[in-house]
Amino acid sequence: MSPAEFSALLPLLILAASAALLTAVAGFYRNHGFVAGFTMAAFVLSFASLFFAKSAAPVAVTPLLLVDDFALFFMGLTFAASFVLTLLSYGYNGGAEGRHTEYYILLMLSALGAAVLAASRHFASFFLGLETLSVSLFGLVAYMRTARGNEAGLKYLVLAGASSAFLVFGMALVYAATGSMEFSGTGALKGAEGGAVMTAGMAMIIAGAGFKLAVVPFHGWTPDVYEGAPAPVGAFVASVSKGAVIVVLMRLMSGALLPGRPLFIFLTVVAVASMFAGNLLALFQENVKRVLAYSSIAHLGYLLVAFLASGTFAAGAVAFYLAAYFVSIIGAFGVVTVLSKNGSDMEKLESYRGLARRNPLVAAIFTAMFLSLAGIPLTAGFVGKFYLVAAGAASSMWLLVLSLALSSVIGFYYYLRIILVLFAPDPEQGPPEFIHPAGSAALIALFAVLLFLGVYPGPLLSLVGAAAAGFGQ
Repeated sequence: MSPAEFSALLPLLILAASAALLTAVAGFYRNHGFVAGFTMAAFVLSFASLFFAKSAAPVAVTPLLLVDDFALFFMGLTFAASFVLTLLSYGYNGGAEGRHTEYYILLMLSALGAAVLAASRHFASFFLGLETLSVSLFGLVAYMRTARGNEAGLKYLVLAGASSAFLVFGMALVYAATGSMEFSGTGALKGAEGGAVMTAGMAMIIAGAGFKLAVVPFHGWTPDVYEGAPAPVGAFVASVSKGAVIVVLMRLMSGALLPGRPLFIFLTVVAVASMFAGNLLALFQENVKRVLAYSSIAHLGYLLVAFLASGTFAAGAVAFYLAAYFVSIIGAFGVVTVLSKNGSDMEKLESYRGLARRNPLVAAIFTAMFLSLAGIPLTAGFVGKFYLVAAGAASSMWLLVLSLALSSVIGFYYYLRIILVLFAPDPEQGPPEFIHPAGSAALIALFAVLLFLGVYPGPLLSLVGAAAAGFGQ
């Protein structure tokens, strides 16, 4: 391995070594504070090592991985999001109480799988990264061992296993048609009209990825898994897990999404259906976690607008929107996390009635996160949606742009409904909720980033522009 390749792999090596080391240490010493601190330090070191990897990028490490600026950008998002979720999880799991070593090991392994996906350029690394991510999430989803948690874990296990089977079968068919397992080797045939084997293979890959992304019609598992999973894990599934799959699909589909071709038409239908179905189904929910689940389906539909547009500008739009969406959805789940007590998540909508009086700061942060998800000006979500619309308009995809605008109006209704409940009078006014300091610090940091990106997005736009400049080359 050359020095450049070692530098490029350093973020992945640090995270993998940290997970292995923590597993070994857990056999002798199990302390919640130490384990959480060790995990956060691992994410900080992995994030810092991105600057060493940047000096070597772009570099191909074997035929499996391509560590370029776009991969490094998503790795940075993954490590930052995982750090915040670790901070939230510390308070959620009882602070200094309890022994939760396995939880943090699984969290590191999930982040490692997502980072591998971001750099994948080969079906082997695609599958290995996806399974590292998914298998770790099986344990995290069912970690609390409640009846609903076990049900959610079983559903995620079965559906993730089925989607992996679709993916592997599709990869085999594509290999049979092209003789190559590298993404670049399938470029000439990805968008072809003919070739039954190639068409079937790509259809199965899209179906398998659709389950991971929870887009329509592969979305049925989403609300039950989000409701049963611990709140920080739901945030991870909604953000890092889905973002990693979007990034690897962008690499796989680069150059294949030509207007008028069956693949393009199918994904257009999926995008429109996800936008409207996700928002319409969220209207009827009384459970905040289920609202966020259906909302995430709609947001993946929004992302598909820029995904289908393709090109450098569209890749930058996807990168910026992922950053804005990560902050907003993790912040929303973060509020649910810090208000949850004794292993029971505060998820019923009525439980939030009068929160503005009991805890004005948390209510203000919750409101800001929902306004960002709705795409209201002065939030990161507004800037992200603006660039999605711009990417769609630049490619003359007016149906998708119109669908995004109309479905966003529907989404604003149920976000506003929750906000009104926060400020509504509560006849049974309770005492102020205790918020763990770790959770408070995470929420305040997310709130600051949300406003900064909404008011002054320039630095992040420059970063995503540079990351997207060489994408697909």
